[in-house]
Amino acid sequence: MNEPRIPVIELRNTNVIHKTRGGKLFKPDTVHANKNINFKAYRNEVVGIVGESGCGKSTLARVMVGLQPITSGEVLFKGKPMRTRGSQRKEIGKAVSVVFQDPSTSLNPRMTVRDQLLDPLRIHGVGTEATRKQRVAELINMVGLPQSALEVLPRQVSGGQRQRVAIARALALEPDIIIADEPTSALDVSVRAQVLNLLLDLKTELGLGLVFISHDINTVRYVSDRIAVMLAGEIIEENTTSEIFNNTQQEYTRTLLKATPSLLHKNRL
Repeated sequence: MNEPRIPVIELRNTNVIHKTRGGKLFKPDTVHANKNINFKAYRNEVVGIVGESGCGKSTLARVMVGLQPITSGEVLFKGKPMRTRGSQRKEIGKAVSVVFQDPSTSLNPRMTVRDQLLDPLRIHGVGTEATRKQRVAELINMVGLPQSALEVLPRQVSGGQRQRVAIARALALEPDIIIADEPTSALDVSVRAQVLNLLLDLKTELGLGLVFISHDINTVRYVSDRIAVMLAGEIIEENTTSEIFNNTQQEYTRTLLKATPSLLHKNRL
């Protein structure tokens, strides 16, 4: 009998409430950024999170990596309560990586690509200097860039190439899951397809889990096994990609489907 899969990240009834600068002194205004979120992310599965800007997607991403404290609820890491301090913090840092919309968020403009990729290996004490350099050579090859790319600064390559470097850096510590927050929205359509295909290939080859966050439901459809639709801080619908597109339950999801032109074909490009 097969044992049940344990999610790498699980959120149970999590809420995030931000206080704002408005309101009265003793009764400040609040924003309920995430409302009663129940969500699981596994290895070897792509789950898409889709919704309009300001719906709470990025807050949810920060919760999953331990960067955003929750107001209530529970966050589990491999079945145990997530702790953002001590030894578990380092374990989470190795198991869960993030790729941002703008690679300059994670890349140091003054460091060569080689040093960008060596940095997480050194911080976590992985291997010797010789094995680290070998790993870096493997990583740059894995994301489809030539070895000569290791010698340049981020500003000396194109936006698509910078995002490939950011993906290579996210892969450096062999994570279980990558959380990709709008990783292709700043790229041209042709480059976008290349980066999406790269992420799908890496998921297949490495057994990665991928949480893909976007406002574009057709892009999410292209990569995802499962889709969660967010509105005003809540996950209002979650199902397999096929069911979301063929048996939609929520009017808001239907609106997203009608409003977004298809920028990518359903099949691989």
